[in-house]
Amino acid sequence: VQLQASGGGLVQAGGSLRLSCAASGRTFSSYALGWFRQAPGKEREFVAVVSWSGGSTYYADSVKGRFTISRDNAKNTVYLQMNSLKPEDTAVYYCAADTESLWDFTYWGQGTQVTVSS
Repeated sequence: VQLQASGGGLVQAGGSLRLSCAASGRTFSSYALGWFRQAPGKEREFVAVVSWSGGSTYYADSVKGRFTISRDNAKNTVYLQMNSLKPEDTAVYYCAADTESLWDFTYWGQGTQVTVSS
C-alpha cells in the first residue's frame, strides 16, 4: 500500500486542522491505520490508531479529547481532526498502515508538517 498524507500547515494555538492520508493498493479495509508525529529533536511518538472496521480507536493521552481519528473506506482515506491545537503539537505527522497489528506498522507515508504558533 502507498500512503499520501496532506493537510498540514501553520495555525495559531487554539485552532484546528484536519489531516488526510489517502491510500492506494490493496483493499483499504484490510488495514489498521495510525497517525504518529515527530517533533524536532525528539523520537517519533504514537498519536492515534483506528481499527480495520473503524469500530475501535485509541489515542495518546496528550491528544485525547482534542484529536479524532476516523476512516472512510469508500474513499480509501484516514483522517485526523485536530482541535484546540497547542504549540507542543508542532511536529511532522505521519500516517501508517498494517494488516495484522494495531500497534506495529509496516507501511508508512511521507510526513506533513504541522506548526502551531503561540
